[in-house]
Amino acid sequence: MTLHHTALGSTGSRVVFLHGLFGQGKNWTGIAKQLAERHRVLLLDLPHHGRSAWLERFDFVETATLVADALGEEPVTLVGHSLGGKVAMVLALLHPERVERLCVADISPVSYAGGSEFPGYIAAMRGMDLSQVGQRSDAERLLEPAVPDPTVRSFLLQNLRRDPSAPHGWSWQTNLDVLGRDLDVISGWPEAQLAAAAPYDGPVLWLAGGRSSYVQPAYDAAMDRYFPRNRKVTLKDTGHWLHSERPELFLEVLRRFVGD
Repeated sequence: MTLHHTALGSTGSRVVFLHGLFGQGKNWTGIAKQLAERHRVLLLDLPHHGRSAWLERFDFVETATLVADALGEEPVTLVGHSLGGKVAMVLALLHPERVERLCVADISPVSYAGGSEFPGYIAAMRGMDLSQVGQRSDAERLLEPAVPDPTVRSFLLQNLRRDPSAPHGWSWQTNLDVLGRDLDVISGWPEAQLAAAAPYDGPVLWLAGGRSSYVQPAYDAAMDRYFPRNRKVTLKDTGHWLHSERPELFLEVLRRFVGD
């Protein structure tokens, strides 16, 4: 399976971005355009997202293998946020020869307990009556009661597209059925599948949002176990979507890590 991708830049080292749950490669466009002045940048849509194909299930190892195949033989700087960060970590552990350096944005190599907002988002998106959507403002209105935060609501609605073949002219690009069913896998960590993997010995930049709970001191031991050369950097006054909340700061820190 070929993952949908967008390539920018023509010279320099390769930098590949992986988005989070409900995201798309194009979410990284602003940062990627600036990096593309000195680097060859690739924005991937993960399976079940954007314009990439849907599979029968979500599995971290399968997803990481598909991404590794898309990278080719030349080692890259791999940048992943949230779900994309977990995929990037699994890839680095199973295919270390493909990853020159790794940037993990606001996620840890652990299983997260319940209490996530994501089941509610999926239920709200699946429950939206698309027959009531004539234009995007209608979708905003219908989703607002379940997702009052306008930033999050706008992010989720990027997945709604006009589709002449759909019953009401709209469809979701994201595979809500499979992602909803396999949310426990997504919020988990494939420790058993990684039991034989050696620690990744390349440099790792571990970015954390200062107002986010996805990176905590309790998770340091797991990160050190898998990625002994990690360096944690916390972006103050920043939540989980740190690259969209503080893009200039995110880019500055990433540029220092990637180099020329």
